[in-house]
Amino acid sequence: MIPQDNRQFPAALAAAMKVRLARFGEDGVDFEPRESFLSADETTDWFRAWTGNGDLNGDAFRVFGQDGTGGYAAFWLIRPGRELVEQPVVFLGSEGETGVVARDLGAFLWLLAGGLGPWEAATTYDPEPGWVPRMDEDLAAIAERHAPDRQASAQTIIAEASQEFPDFDDMIMGLCR
Repeated sequence: MIPQDNRQFPAALAAAMKVRLARFGEDGVDFEPRESFLSADETTDWFRAWTGNGDLNGDAFRVFGQDGTGGYAAFWLIRPGRELVEQPVVFLGSEGETGVVARDLGAFLWLLAGGLGPWEAATTYDPEPGWVPRMDEDLAAIAERHAPDRQASAQTIIAEASQEFPDFDDMIMGLCR
């Protein structure tokens, strides 16, 4: 079970976010990590604004980063009784983009190592002509240390997440007013 007041990053996420902070703006990946999760109140304010639905709260999300337009990357707490690191990672973009980008933290670490951020994983838009994701050796070392059994290509990680949660977009859009 995930306590509502626990807003500390798991060690693997903290290590990866430290590397991403150092890389921000250098590698073409549109992902700015936070140093801690948004508070419960900030998450609720964001989710209500994003959906236009003041009846909701943000309890189902732990926001840990964003893209340049303000879209958020978060854990989606959909698996009851499971640890935070076992929850899927989702992206909710500022222009209404949504996507489950990784089935869990381990897969997300490999997605980052493969040179993609949540926005790139959730959209098909080419950020810059000729941009190609590149393996990040520092992030790969973190993924290998914390999730050696989850190694896969970015395409496989995204496909597995989409297959497990095919109705995520419909569910989120159904909450919108």
